[in-house]
Amino acid sequence: MPGLREDEGLVQDRIRGWQDRAARAAVLGLLLAAPALMCFRGLGSCAVDPDVGWQLQSGAWILQHHAFPHFDPFSRTDAGRPWQDYSWLFDLILLKLYNWFQLKGLVLYTAALVTAITAAVYRLVSRPQPDLIRSGAITLGALLCIARDFTPRPWLFTILFFAIELDVLMEFRRERRPRILLWLPPLFALWGNLHIQFIDGLLILGIAACEPLLARLARWGDHPETAGSLWLILAACIAAPLLNPYGIGIYRDAWIMGSQPGVLNTVGEMHAPAFRSIGDYLLLFLALAATAVLFRQRRPAPFETLLLAMSAVLSFRSGRDAWILAIVAAALIARNLEPGAQEAEESDRWTPAVTLASTAAVFVAGFFALHVTNARLRTMQAAEMPVKAVELVRERHYPGPLFNDYNWGGYLIWHLGQPVTIDGRAGLYGDSSITRSMATWGGGPDWDADPGLRSARLVIAPVRAALTQLLRLDPHFQLVYQDKVAAVFVRRVAA
Repeated sequence: MPGLREDEGLVQDRIRGWQDRAARAAVLGLLLAAPALMCFRGLGSCAVDPDVGWQLQSGAWILQHHAFPHFDPFSRTDAGRPWQDYSWLFDLILLKLYNWFQLKGLVLYTAALVTAITAAVYRLVSRPQPDLIRSGAITLGALLCIARDFTPRPWLFTILFFAIELDVLMEFRRERRPRILLWLPPLFALWGNLHIQFIDGLLILGIAACEPLLARLARWGDHPETAGSLWLILAACIAAPLLNPYGIGIYRDAWIMGSQPGVLNTVGEMHAPAFRSIGDYLLLFLALAATAVLFRQRRPAPFETLLLAMSAVLSFRSGRDAWILAIVAAALIARNLEPGAQEAEESDRWTPAVTLASTAAVFVAGFFALHVTNARLRTMQAAEMPVKAVELVRERHYPGPLFNDYNWGGYLIWHLGQPVTIDGRAGLYGDSSITRSMATWGGGPDWDADPGLRSARLVIAPVRAALTQLLRLDPHFQLVYQDKVAAVFVRRVAA
């Protein structure tokens, strides 16, 4: 009968539609979890991160004293110097994960934040590019550019919040609904307690607020008058980070970190991209592609033009900030590229649940299939960090003062418990101290005049450092231990 056949055809169409949506959700779940699998495969970056130690110890200090540090409690050379733990909330989160899961907690934190970042970038890209293949390719391209940042650091929160903020601004520019901007002040209030680079978020919000003025003065584009709401939101977002234990001092720390040029030349992770990896070339390709699609228009929008210029300067200035250009370029490519095939509007309430379930399934399966265990992580850590040297020092009760290098300072703060000469808190030590430490460990001129070394009774040294070879010949120090990673020297007692 015709009516029955029509009903059967309708049922079959619904079944095929549900199957298509389920398949799309499953593929999307695999896409969202793929960067987390990269974290599980490259476990070493989590086990040997040089800053994790002092951040764990800072979280422990906060819990022990029921207060927030205003003066440095971990350094012997800068003890008592003003210092603010601007990432205190991250430190507590990381400490809890470490207490629950040990080193696996660091991996879980990194993988979970990377998954959230992937979801945020995909949402940012898929709004103007609903085609799954296109939006998925752009998202993965952006994530590959920032794979170097897949470490247990607070900057993962900054990358996540930056992508969310840019998504809000892009949606506001498209829909012109000021109400959507109300999400930003709470975002910045949380951001200001997690990482100092909330300043980058304020920069792009300031560019958005200035756009109507630029468009009117320079006759640059045609944009409705929305400056009022944007300036009000900008003022609220500037005030929101003040809801932290240090108040206005958080901006002083941001100024110090941003105006410290020496770090860019001495600290490896802060160097400009060296174009020795695929990620660097992919970042350049994304930047050129974004420029091409943006300036294909006769009069590109001031916000997008200035945003691309700002992100290029910040990312090519320091490879650690490559994520800024990667996310901005992905957003501009998706927004200005001709949209692909339009996906049907999905009102099925089960699709998000299937996507979430498939993402979680891939995440958990990858965690166990790639053997993320504390035993493996400890082995990786022992291959890069002075694990056995610290055990020996604790066993024999060698007293300080301690002399150490920049990369091991954080590990020694957490595992040895002695005040260190230097660690990864570049804003605390300043350019001169970092440069002096690098020169001493490199065996430069007047290495034996280093005040930290002259006053030290204990030295834990990388076995391949130039200073280590010099100390072997120095009559003031005695080599008491050496393995493939570290050497331990103690000062000889005068007769």
